[in-house]
Amino acid sequence: MKRFLIMLGIVALAVALLAGGYVAGRRQSPASTAAANTGKTDASGRKVLYWYDTMVPQQHFDHPGLSPMGMQMVPKYADEVTGGEAGVVTIDPATVQNLGVRTAPVEKRVLAAAMQVPGTVTWNLREATTVSARVDAVIAQLDVRAPYTTVAAGQPLAELLAPQWNSALAEYRALQQAQSAAARALRHAARERLRVLGLSDADIRAARPGKDATLTLHAPRAGVVTSLDVREGQRVAAGQTLMTLNSLATVWVEAALPQGAAGAVRAGTPVTVTVDAVPGRRFHGTVEALLPDVDTATRTQKARIVLDNPDAVLSPGVFATVQLMPARGEAVPVVPDEALIATGRDTRVILAEGDGRFRAVPVHTGRSDGGYTQVLDGLAGGERVVVSGQFLIDSEASLSGALERLNTAAKPGSATRAAMPGMATSQGEPR
Repeated sequence: MKRFLIMLGIVALAVALLAGGYVAGRRQSPASTAAANTGKTDASGRKVLYWYDTMVPQQHFDHPGLSPMGMQMVPKYADEVTGGEAGVVTIDPATVQNLGVRTAPVEKRVLAAAMQVPGTVTWNLREATTVSARVDAVIAQLDVRAPYTTVAAGQPLAELLAPQWNSALAEYRALQQAQSAAARALRHAARERLRVLGLSDADIRAARPGKDATLTLHAPRAGVVTSLDVREGQRVAAGQTLMTLNSLATVWVEAALPQGAAGAVRAGTPVTVTVDAVPGRRFHGTVEALLPDVDTATRTQKARIVLDNPDAVLSPGVFATVQLMPARGEAVPVVPDEALIATGRDTRVILAEGDGRFRAVPVHTGRSDGGYTQVLDGLAGGERVVVSGQFLIDSEASLSGALERLNTAAKPGSATRAAMPGMATSQGEPR
């Protein structure tokens, strides 16, 4: 029994010694490990600070080989983490190649001006004419009995029975043979009264003397009866609208412009309109006005376009495709769309400064076209931006706050770290 206890104590002591050695080894600081490797160089002559596993970069080792996870360890060189400008993220060339980082120049170019937007054909309200009753009357007969009837200029529209017209006509005719100056003045006044009551010279000539006060209303112009507001036999009051005529000689097209494109459109901008109802035909016109009203649902602004429609093939309500051609502007700095990183608070690009150095630059963007976006502020042109792999650089560096402190002076004693394997910052401290 005594012998068994002695052996058990020896085993416990050995286990304690092994555990203490393991904990001491785990607690060894990276700084001391790095210090122990000062002066070590590889075959290329570069100074090596330590070796690490790219899967567990916080663990540092003083020799190459396999890590505890079975991965081949890579060296951290002293020239990767020393010197440089504050806020610059540095990646060794091998890592840049592994990430597939591609860059593109910031060019100055004129963005294509043509844009294509949807539109709708509507009536040209400037061509609308209202036919109304000038006096109290009764609709004795309607010659146009349905809306959207096409009428010619001078065509009869309706016959109205109005006693007030009859008395005014009788007074005018009674003075036709008068020769005195006073009588001629009264006759002129009677004619002006008829004009105020809505009677033209043709209406006066067509009136039937000595009979009822029924007069015929004629179409003042050719067009379409877009609204018919009365029926035969109905009594109407002075000023009441009887019907509305509208011409199809010209039509409006209301194009819906996105807010980003509305700023490039002005009155007089030439447009080309196509409609599915008339395949193969193009209608040319100009923007008459940019309407000061933004649709709250679609966030689009309407542009009013005037089109000639001599053969009346364009009907109001038809969907149209509108191609606008604003005047060409001057060359502006542009970047490929894939280079932009939208964070929700701002937009930025990763600027490649050469020798594995990358910097995040906030930019203000304008309109886009053909895969390129205009840069209003932040870039001048001639720089190179990352277009592939920039999200890896951005996300990995943001974990340690490197990109949040770009372009700001480093505080004493602070260090900017990067979590990406093979990445360092210019603060001068290894990971």
